[in-house]
Amino acid sequence: MKKIVAGLCILAMAFTVTACGSGDTSEAGGKSTVSVVGSTTVQPVVQSIADEFASVEPDISIEVQGVGSSAGIKAAIDGTANIGASSRELKDSEKEAGVTEHILAYDGIAVVVNKNNPVKELDSETVKKIFSGEITNWKEVGGNDADIIVISRESGSGTRDAFEEMTGLLEEVDGKKMPLLKEDALICEGNGSVKANIESKENSIAYLSLGYVDDTMNAITIDGVEPTVETVKSGEYKISRPLILVTKGEVSEATQKYLDYCLDEGQEIVSESYISIK
Repeated sequence: MKKIVAGLCILAMAFTVTACGSGDTSEAGGKSTVSVVGSTTVQPVVQSIADEFASVEPDISIEVQGVGSSAGIKAAIDGTANIGASSRELKDSEKEAGVTEHILAYDGIAVVVNKNNPVKELDSETVKKIFSGEITNWKEVGGNDADIIVISRESGSGTRDAFEEMTGLLEEVDGKKMPLLKEDALICEGNGSVKANIESKENSIAYLSLGYVDDTMNAITIDGVEPTVETVKSGEYKISRPLILVTKGEVSEATQKYLDYCLDEGQEIVSESYISIK
């Protein structure tokens, strides 16, 4: 009986050390794991950096999950992730929670339509009217006589939060900012789902991280400015935001090494799709 109790005590002590640590978990052979949780926009680039990082630090494993910016920031605050990833600015309440933000890159948010859509250019006010449901047919903006299918991201998406903020798709009600998004908008989870729907629905319109825009869609010129890395960098294209990594408190050695790599050597990978901070 004494041996059983002693064994349980040792297990309890081991669990306590793991649970109260920095969030890194030790694996067989002393390998450390760093968890990065958050924005699906940031997910591909931090994963690519993690793949390169593995060749430099083989004893540190990076686990990346794309669950949305708000969830990622919350995970960093709660300590359930070592690093939160966000594709929007931090809210005041999040800053007050004591987090530290590390800018990974800058990104534009492109308004995109199906490849066969003849509409190539819109002004920012028209974009707002389309996404709020005030304009409902493409013929109203020089396109075909067809109902506009508005596609948006899910609640908690950093891309959605940033897009609504910068295009005026919010109104203040009882001290809270409420979205003006069209009620029957098609809601997509993640950038990949947005891309698939834009490609398959000829009369659709959506917004998408510039890093995801490719030749399967058309990016709309807004107020006479095309969404490109150059126009985002120059400030001409106004719908842009930072991509950030978030930590709270003192981080582990493994976490710090990965952060440093993201903000230094990893910037070469960042520049392939986004705007590097260097």
